[in-house]
Amino acid sequence: MGDRVDPARPADPAAARGGDGDPRTPGRSAGRRLLDAVAVMDRLRSPGGCPWDAEQTHVSLLQYLVEECYELVDAVERGDAAAVREELGDVLLQVLFHARIADETPADQGGFAIDDVAGDLVDKLVRRHPHVFGSAADAADRVSDRAPSGTGDGAADRAGDGGAGGAHQGFSAAEQQDRWDELKRSERGRSRALAGVALGQPSAALAGKLGHRAAKFGLWVELPGGDSVGEQLFRIAYRAGATGQDPESALRAVARRHAEALTLAEDPGDRLSDH
Repeated sequence: MGDRVDPARPADPAAARGGDGDPRTPGRSAGRRLLDAVAVMDRLRSPGGCPWDAEQTHVSLLQYLVEECYELVDAVERGDAAAVREELGDVLLQVLFHARIADETPADQGGFAIDDVAGDLVDKLVRRHPHVFGSAADAADRVSDRAPSGTGDGAADRAGDGGAGGAHQGFSAAEQQDRWDELKRSERGRSRALAGVALGQPSAALAGKLGHRAAKFGLWVELPGGDSVGEQLFRIAYRAGATGQDPESALRAVARRHAEALTLAEDPGDRLSDH
């Protein structure tokens, strides 16, 4: 169980200063308000807090997690910076909420705290980016000799390639991606084609991911050959994913343009983006 943060006490200014350049070192000014967010979530969930927040579970919050993620996607695609900022906060709330619920379970029964979530992420990013942090340079050199071609999955695995050290040592983005893929495999053992694929994701995205993974692992399975709407859509999305395209984003972009056209047809003086 993690230590509780007193919401009445601001983050320690002295602790916020300093830092030696290692992201694993506490005491960096960025992120002070994150401590306040943790404290507010703790207050809402604690006795005397909000009754609605207190009765939520991992399962009951799932619908809100999905909704908030879609609202963030919408804000990004609209290019609305203020909305992106707001929706990122709503997604962050979901992370804090789920971590706070987990913190109520003893560690020996699977419980964990928000610091465990953040710590695991930091360790993963540092471990997966030896070309940036230098903590595993020898391992990176070994990886370069045997890394297969292909693209990886997950934003956390790609983060860091645009930073100050993202392209040093003469690595291209593609070479770094190969290194990350190999480092993941070395951590998890032999990887399987569908490892980590979320079957609950939107259908076009799922079909595209299956096509991507099949191409990446050199697998061939005959596609559904029927004429149903689902089978036709699956084939298109699968083949798009196999060629490195994102069918979900592509279809959504077309749908947004058509929605705009429908809005204008209904009222020529109106625009969907104005709502």
